[in-house]
Amino acid sequence: MKKIPQILTLFLLIVAVFALFSPSAWAFCGFYVAKADARLYNQASQVIIARDGNRTVLTMANDYKGEVEDFALVVPVPVVLTEEQVRVAEPKIIERIDAFSAPRLVEYFDDNPCMFYPGGGTRGGGDVFLQSAPEAIARSDKTLGVTVESRFTVGEYDIIILSAKESDGLETWLVQNGYKIPSGASQLLQPYIRQNLKFFVAKVNLTEFDKGGFQSLRPLMMAYESPKFMLPIRLGMMNATGEQDLIVYLLSPQGQTEITNYRTVKIPSNVDIPEFIQNKFAEFYQAMFKTAYEREQKRVAFLEYAWDMQGCDPCAADPLTPEELKQAGVFWLNPGQPTNVFISRVHVRYTRETFPEDLQFQETGNRQLFQGRYVINHPYKGEITCDIAEAYKESVQERQQQEIENLARLTNWNINDIRRQANLPPVEEEPWWRRLWN
Repeated sequence: MKKIPQILTLFLLIVAVFALFSPSAWAFCGFYVAKADARLYNQASQVIIARDGNRTVLTMANDYKGEVEDFALVVPVPVVLTEEQVRVAEPKIIERIDAFSAPRLVEYFDDNPCMFYPGGGTRGGGDVFLQSAPEAIARSDKTLGVTVESRFTVGEYDIIILSAKESDGLETWLVQNGYKIPSGASQLLQPYIRQNLKFFVAKVNLTEFDKGGFQSLRPLMMAYESPKFMLPIRLGMMNATGEQDLIVYLLSPQGQTEITNYRTVKIPSNVDIPEFIQNKFAEFYQAMFKTAYEREQKRVAFLEYAWDMQGCDPCAADPLTPEELKQAGVFWLNPGQPTNVFISRVHVRYTRETFPEDLQFQETGNRQLFQGRYVINHPYKGEITCDIAEAYKESVQERQQQEIENLARLTNWNINDIRRQANLPPVEEEPWWRRLWN
């Protein structure tokens, strides 16, 4: 039996995206030291959507784990796709775009407080925002109401495009033809049939998989035209055992995108946190995301990054080259012209109960820059020979106390546990009646 180690865990990831997306910009000073990418999550699907007008290139990567021969992918699509419209992508392109847009940790080092800087202040940038530029095989099963519109092989995948009249018939057809889908799928398939969508169905061609020597299933790409802009996620919940994480990278020549049927909020950002988090950034970000997710009643999407791809500050990874952007599906770039790509990174954690509807998007002209960014400030460690030494030490103590309070608020961690990790003495708990009176 052929197993896939750590790749592609929604058994059925349903992603049919139909997409789109002025220039004030600001940049952050500081030194990037860590990032919170998709590898933080046990069950995370990633989707890249590149769109201009009605033209869309969709790249899907699941985190499927299991026997290769059991893999089944069913994706509602707006049109019948031909072999020329489907490709296999290199996993590295998703890793690159993930790394570029991931929330990041930055650090600053205090200068000698005895040094004088015109205009006051000793930090080299701090939290100041600086302005910057920114076919069809007509074979049908009359009994089940299923028609095979197209059939072809791309890379290690055998792909068919189906249309159906009844969801029960479609489910029966898939099972009879060897596709391992959960029972009861018809209930979730029915809305897509009512919308007259087609179904992109893929399974692994074992001969091609063995011939290629692949260790994992590669992402699938598809190109199509449609005025619709939505992302079906309901089928992906069919046999999910818990909360799912979905990270969508939206590439556009226009600007940010918004989800219209759920609120989108910015992830907490630009917060000073204690020095020890440098060695625990992954744990910190997971706790902070969970706290924000629960605070928002588990019913919002989070914007983690929005940026013009001509640059970054600080950079968690180098901006993608024109060739890499092409691999990610960007089709509107012209040789010798400036890179006109705006990325929006949206992170959704969902269940069938909290996100009962598919995601609906709209484009905006908003080109405001945003990133999930967390700041570590290192006090000056050298000898302080001037008369402001005590004042500087007091200011550092006040800053560190504020960093501890910030961390406790963001993560719900116990404040005395935080103080111990910061090598500071615990504080006495406030009397309960004082909290009542105040």
